[in-house]
Amino acid sequence: MPSSPRVSQTLNIGVLAHVDAGKTSLTERLLYDAGVIDRLGSVDAGDTQTDTGEIERQRGITVRTAVASLTAGDTQLNLIDTPGHSDFIAEVERALGVLDGAVLVLSAVEGVQAQTRVLMKTLRRLRLPVLLFINKIDRAGARDAGLLADIRRTLAPHLLPLTAVRELGTRNAHVRPRSLDDPGMRTEAAELLAEMDDAMLARVVDGPLPSAGEVWATLAARTAEGLVHPVFFSSALSGQGVGALVEGVARLVPPAPGGAEPRGTVFAVERGAGGRSGVGGRSGGSGTRGGRGTRSGRGGRTAYLRLFSGEVALRQRVTLHRREPGGALTEHTGQITALEVVGAAGAARGPLTAGNIARIKGLPGVRVGDRLGPVRDDPSDRPHFAAPTLQTLVHAREPGAAAASRLHTALLDLADQDPLIHARAMPGGATSVLLYGEVQKEIIAATLVQDYGVEAEFEPSRPVLVERPSGIGEAGREIARSGHTGPWATVGLRVEPTARGAGVVFGYETELGALPRAFHTAIEETVYDTLFHGPRGRSVTDCRVVLVRSGFVGPVSTAADFRDVTPVVLDEALERAGWRVYEPYHAFELELPPETLAAVTAQLAAAEADIGESVDGATGWLLRGEIPARRVHGFERVLPRLTHGEGVWWSRPCADRPLRAGTAREPHA
Repeated sequence: MPSSPRVSQTLNIGVLAHVDAGKTSLTERLLYDAGVIDRLGSVDAGDTQTDTGEIERQRGITVRTAVASLTAGDTQLNLIDTPGHSDFIAEVERALGVLDGAVLVLSAVEGVQAQTRVLMKTLRRLRLPVLLFINKIDRAGARDAGLLADIRRTLAPHLLPLTAVRELGTRNAHVRPRSLDDPGMRTEAAELLAEMDDAMLARVVDGPLPSAGEVWATLAARTAEGLVHPVFFSSALSGQGVGALVEGVARLVPPAPGGAEPRGTVFAVERGAGGRSGVGGRSGGSGTRGGRGTRSGRGGRTAYLRLFSGEVALRQRVTLHRREPGGALTEHTGQITALEVVGAAGAARGPLTAGNIARIKGLPGVRVGDRLGPVRDDPSDRPHFAAPTLQTLVHAREPGAAAASRLHTALLDLADQDPLIHARAMPGGATSVLLYGEVQKEIIAATLVQDYGVEAEFEPSRPVLVERPSGIGEAGREIARSGHTGPWATVGLRVEPTARGAGVVFGYETELGALPRAFHTAIEETVYDTLFHGPRGRSVTDCRVVLVRSGFVGPVSTAADFRDVTPVVLDEALERAGWRVYEPYHAFELELPPETLAAVTAQLAAAEADIGESVDGATGWLLRGEIPARRVHGFERVLPRLTHGEGVWWSRPCADRPLRAGTAREPHA
């Protein structure tokens, strides 16, 4: 039996694309060419390696992050296949935090889509190395030069095609490499790199022409910085150009620097049976992939941990840090009872070393986003992705308390996989769920039926409203027990507004040590939880809560006494401070044909949108502005009719605004 190739570096690469660009087909081709699988799966047939869920197979879209692994030469590539639909942008952004680089897939036929621009904006913000994979060169209508011009105009200006296409748009389409040994190609590359590299500029101006090695080294450096984007034309179905992409990834994407202290991120969590190891095909192959299996809630949790530095071993006790939805920083400790390094020969049980990913068990409370290693307790270290902007109430279709309980349990289980969903029980047996869009609602409904056997009905989505204090308020209260002199628990709190984006900050003006640590913890945790749920059913944010008075009676006082009195005091302080309600907005960009401008702007005005910029371009109008989140779905429905199917819409959650009287319904309370 041949020995496994020696691996000198591991790269974690995200595969991203708009819907139907061929992202999952590319992953299949990469695994097949590397010998990890012995047949190509098909999205249409529903037998691909990464879209393993029943819902994914039925709909032909990726809705959960999956990991596949292969070896190319001396490089192990962990491919992280991410969702392509805009409703799952948080799932995408969560995965981006564990990547060394990304491959952005575009269709040579459909070209740049709205979701492509959303993904590229995110990738460029993170300064990740991004290689562009132009798929479907063998389809009728495929473009090369015109598409590159579109990409430079709408995505990124600095592109360097490393392959060229022959017989474009036919079944015989094939690619050839563009070698830097060719003086013309080397000049083109050097002139492009000179725009952002002073040393290369000097060589271009003064000569002599830099060598192929010098140009390649500069290209790798600028690609690593996210300034230049190599382009590969290809067909995932035929395999044309895929080898050049693999070589480009291995040579142009640098591995993350390591360190001594263990530091990592949990970016995916499985429930139930915990998935499968191996992907079929050749035994002892170069890759290992964990399937997601059923998420029925039975069995333990399996977490995908990307390690950036240090080492983690089987049976090691680890402490994970978590930023709770209300802003509190908590710790969770457990012992690793199972550890499988993704991509290791023979499904190695560890240790997990820097740069690699492992599937681990033994951490019963683990959630997506948990961090191994220190986490700074300041706003700059908080998740960069936007919170959900929609909220819905979910009811069990079957009447009775038992059905409502099963539904709530299932939704809590789903929220464990995606903490930003946040499910909580509401009066009357319903459960409140947070969402990014209507497609996500459909996926949740289908998941409840297929994985949990629960049929649910969803109320129309409403915007997630928040409150901010408008002034300063202070209150205090004591809890006393009959038959005892003096209060068992005394709490005084002051609430004051802070800067936008600061979240909730808790502080002390009482003397340190005036209360036992357990009582301090009870007050602080209760403040965060109370503000997250909100006294009026809306989260309260961007405020500082200060403990200004405290007292207890030992040994009769308990932490429960302080948990009881703190919400009452906080509510009174908020009432005295006053508040204002805010609703979420989306920033949008819209490209449309010139003749449709009047109709579209009228519809935007009716949707309460503010147009901040309008640019008359060569091919049409580009509009930028902001629109209430509650209006986005309705506008997206009518846009194709208004623009004869030619309008290109992109939107993303941005800063919220004060709620206009009578323009939005209150959230579920």
